Amino acid sequence: MKIAFYAPMKAPSHRVPSGDRTVAQLLMTALRHAGHEVTLASTLRSWDRGDAARQKRLADKGSAEARRLCETWRNDRPDLWFTYHLYHKAPDHLGPHVATALNLPYVVAEPSISRKQRHGAWADGFARSLAALARADALLPMTGDDRSGLLDAGVPAERVFPIPPFIDTGPYRRSRAAARRNLADRYGLDPERPVAVTVAMMREGDKMASYQVLAEAMAGIDNDALQLLIVGDGPCCNEVEALFGERACFAGRVSPRSLPGLLAGCDLFVWPAVNEAYGMAILAAQAAGLPVIAGDTRGVPDVVENRRTGLLTPVGDAGAIIRALTDLLADPQRLAAMGAAAADRVSRKHSLDAACAVLDQALDTARRAR
Repeated sequence: MKIAFYAPMKAPSHRVPSGDRTVAQLLMTALRHAGHEVTLASTLRSWDRGDAARQKRLADKGSAEARRLCETWRNDRPDLWFTYHLYHKAPDHLGPHVATALNLPYVVAEPSISRKQRHGAWADGFARSLAALARADALLPMTGDDRSGLLDAGVPAERVFPIPPFIDTGPYRRSRAAARRNLADRYGLDPERPVAVTVAMMREGDKMASYQVLAEAMAGIDNDALQLLIVGDGPCCNEVEALFGERACFAGRVSPRSLPGLLAGCDLFVWPAVNEAYGMAILAAQAAGLPVIAGDTRGVPDVVENRRTGLLTPVGDAGAIIRALTDLLADPQRLAAMGAAAADRVSRKHSLDAACAVLDQALDTARRAR
């Protein structure tokens, strides 16, 4: 099929890296992997911090863009419209309009409903999102919480197709020994001592809160017992570096192409995951064969199997992270077994092929609905 793809939160071509951009890119890759022709319909971003006047301007821009697309496709329309990440802060001003005008199947991946947003700064976005979900022919929630939210809102179960967060596992299959040598040489790390890694943007809010918890946890771990490598940058870079001082090595921004090799050279992944949706970096680390220590929040349990592929800790509890790190560092065999289980689980449940199987079902249902 010819699929028009749209991500109102952040386009897959956006210049700033993030989990949203990564998932949008992966969904386009998976759809192409499944044999479809995928075109980015628009880069219009509808995300807003809670400014009603700006939301109105974005809605007007969306209406104009939707009319333009309908005119452009009048004689050569796509077969289906696919929207990624629809919620109150980033409603879809394009998909429902275009799909209805051109009688296209309408599919939404990672829809999210937060009923507490019915009133307040994002009430309009919430209402528009509900209307879009009502128009959707198939919905692909990526976490158990989002699936429950859809069903609780009255979405028929036959239109809901849970799709686990996924990753292209191919680049992560590589020699750990060679990666370790390269890592030690590049960042001046001791190859004989364990290396924990974290990968996250450095920005205000939940990310900064996670860095603060991680810094507190690392202060409770002996320097000789564990080295920490931090990958990422952002507007709070100086503040993050000040939190850790010499307790961490900073890699800065690492390209998606280089990240698999970097992860393969480490021993485990640690991230407090304050209010984390699920964390693509958490999934990438497991694909590279690393066990994960992360906060037990939102969609994280959907990608980390506690006590098998990693250890989940109470959110914001630095002491629990210290205990988890101490336990795993004291048992290298358990550490290795968890890493192997993590790589195996990702290859079976979170791969491109696994995603394509669910996408095929959802798209077929949507197509038959029209």
